[in-house]
Amino acid sequence: MSASTCSFKDRCVSILCCKFCKQVLSSRGMKAVLLADTEIDLFSTDIPPTNAVDFIGRCYFTEICKCKLKDIACLKCGNIVGYHVIVPCCSCLLSCNNGHFWMFHSQAVYDINRLDSTGVNFLLWGNLPEIEESTDEDTLDISAEECIR
Repeated sequence: MSASTCSFKDRCVSILCCKFCKQVLSSRGMKAVLLADTEIDLFSTDIPPTNAVDFIGRCYFTEICKCKLKDIACLKCGNIVGYHVIVPCCSCLLSCNNGHFWMFHSQAVYDINRLDSTGVNFLLWGNLPEIEESTDEDTLDISAEECIR
């Protein structure tokens, strides 16, 4: 089963921020669970978070599956905030997945639900364009209303 046979369109789109320094890491985040261990909560995104994170350390493999991973750290504070799935394993690719390969640890980031163009309702993945006009994450302006929530 792949992303095409699973539906994620009703999930809220989140802004993901570093818990350590409050830097915006992605404006296209989604709450997720680790495919290899569904007890672990994560956040994920489908677009590389440029100008917000960079790779750190060496690639590694998990004990649970054979995905090849590499940690990512916040460019502002240097803390590890997640990892990138460099090469997904067959088992994970065949599982119900959202096609996101940039993962963020729930203990390292917090999320803010994005609002749609009306400013009233939460923005859902089914209503989000595949590539937004501005993918430069560090130019994202979080409105006061979204911060209050």
